[in-house]
Amino acid sequence: QKISITSRKAQTTRHRITGMRTVGATQFVFVDTPGFQTRHGNALNRSLNKTVLGAVGDVDLVLFVVEAGQFNQADERVLKLLAEGVPVLLIANKLDTVHRRADIAPWLQEMQQRHPFAEIVPMAAKNAKDIERLFGICEKYLPEQPWWYDEDELTDRSEKFMAGEMVREKLFRL
Repeated sequence: QKISITSRKAQTTRHRITGMRTVGATQFVFVDTPGFQTRHGNALNRSLNKTVLGAVGDVDLVLFVVEAGQFNQADERVLKLLAEGVPVLLIANKLDTVHRRADIAPWLQEMQQRHPFAEIVPMAAKNAKDIERLFGICEKYLPEQPWWYDEDELTDRSEKFMAGEMVREKLFRL
């Protein structure tokens, strides 16, 4: 079930949204944050950036998602803001749009040199098998601890909030 909206418009996500998935004895808790704004320092962006920094300080694992073959200065700046000691997985998404997989190999090597990523995961988020593989990779990094949420919970947000977000998504796509 979808719990966070997407669009091509920057800063679509305005709030920290927590999503949960419980599989067997493992509970995955994902935190979706606004994108970190590095170009514009207006009040809204400063507030959203505080949300991001607060969220990444509370996690056991960071999934740093970029488009496969793409990594810019803004990505580099955000990467430097991440807390030391927290493993970072580089998720090279949209692998399905790369025409020749061999073309991505030099970029993957460059990424290994750029930052001590715990792992680099080339994938396509549209591919269910890739998503399941990602869950398996993430599970290795999770601490053993009591669950924070009930097994059937999907998000910490209310139905009213989620309905409002879905309306916002539709408006962004007009």
